Amino acid sequence: MVYIPFASLLGLQAALDSLFEPKQPVQGLASITAADFINPTLGGGSLLDHDSRSGLGEPLNVIISGLSSEWVLSDGGFLHYAYALGFGARLGNPQKANLGDGRGWVNQTIELRNDYGNNIIGTCWESLVGDNHLRMWRQSTTNALFLAVSEEENVHEGHTIKPNGYNLGRDSLVKSATGLKNYRGVKYQTTVQRITGLIAPGSTGINHGIATDGVVALLTVAVVK
Repeated sequence: MVYIPFASLLGLQAALDSLFEPKQPVQGLASITAADFINPTLGGGSLLDHDSRSGLGEPLNVIISGLSSEWVLSDGGFLHYAYALGFGARLGNPQKANLGDGRGWVNQTIELRNDYGNNIIGTCWESLVGDNHLRMWRQSTTNALFLAVSEEENVHEGHTIKPNGYNLGRDSLVKSATGLKNYRGVKYQTTVQRITGLIAPGSTGINHGIATDGVVALLTVAVVK
């Protein structure tokens, strides 16, 4: 486990909080296709990310629709929304994903963990006891956000993925997201669709050899008054 000084976490939190301006526009909308998302495989991409250490990948098992509110699809807006769902910032080893948008394999935009009610130091507790964890990438052609979500073991178990951890992580996030959420005065209404046919069920090519059911959750998130 990598030791991160508390002061560094506070500095990271301050930098992330500076992104929290709900009126912040998403840049370059003129070039974005109005769609939930485009299947990455149509552009030579994959619904599995890439872990350079193992050569395998984790399923991109949650997608936030490109038809969601613009604020949610920005970096600051996504982080604010994630805070509403009980996640906090985390520093870790980045993985890459190819979303078929012409950029090839790119590093994750952000990595988050369950924050146990404190988005400054709660993720340190998650590192000890385990829980939900996500990585996020943005598809440049639609602005959709692709998430690799999983439930992790505690530090004594090597902080690996739990058995069935990809399905559990996805379902836990969906449960947290569904309905109306409020964080720092911003209200989010989330609807969910479950999609099959994007990821093959099973464990082929998947990190830690943990099988998935192949289901991807599509979230459409609206900022409401």
